[in-house]
Amino acid sequence: MIRVVLADDQTVVRMGFRVLLEEHGDIEVVGEASGGLEAIDVVRRQRPDVVLMDLRMPGGDGIAATREITSWHGVVPGGRETAVLVVTTFDLDEDVFGALEAGADGFVLKDCEPEELVDAVRRLAAGDGLVDASVTRRVITEFARRRPRRPGSPNTTDLLTPRELDIVRLLARGMSNVEISRELFVETSTVKSHLTRAMTKIGARDRVQTVVWAHRNGLAEDD
Repeated sequence: MIRVVLADDQTVVRMGFRVLLEEHGDIEVVGEASGGLEAIDVVRRQRPDVVLMDLRMPGGDGIAATREITSWHGVVPGGRETAVLVVTTFDLDEDVFGALEAGADGFVLKDCEPEELVDAVRRLAAGDGLVDASVTRRVITEFARRRPRRPGSPNTTDLLTPRELDIVRLLARGMSNVEISRELFVETSTVKSHLTRAMTKIGARDRVQTVVWAHRNGLAEDD
């Protein structure tokens, strides 16, 4: 069962998301919050797989809440890591870039199709990331364009092996681990191992940061 927390200051929005998500037998809404500070508290108590995070809320904004929640990854003993899915009105709002820097795992628009929202929740819960969603890809592309790699900085692509570079390129195209394994004719476990090593080498904490890095270093130019 995929455990979800809803963080939005509008009750009607939370009600709509709850009804939509719980129509599916594999998703359960385990908590709600109307502000950023409350979202942090609910997520800390419930340890959901995914939190749907609005960015502009009273009582603590969604960016600060996202930063706090993602800072727990790999730190809380025995705790499940919660993926943050930002639900926003504008896909290229400056607040969205702030959420990306804070560690958000993906983005969807509030007026997206119901199937898109459900698919996004499932992908994040499975650890596949949401880098192939149209909104997330536009956010990442624009973010990398605005904050390119500094001239004269080391070419960190040299740190990666040819196989690691192949996997990062395919990741930047929006492929999941399973899709990458099919493309390269290797086991999914092999993809995970190479990707983990690549992320360690480039200092990326998650898949989204890895895709941003790929854009900044010219590995996604063909996309």
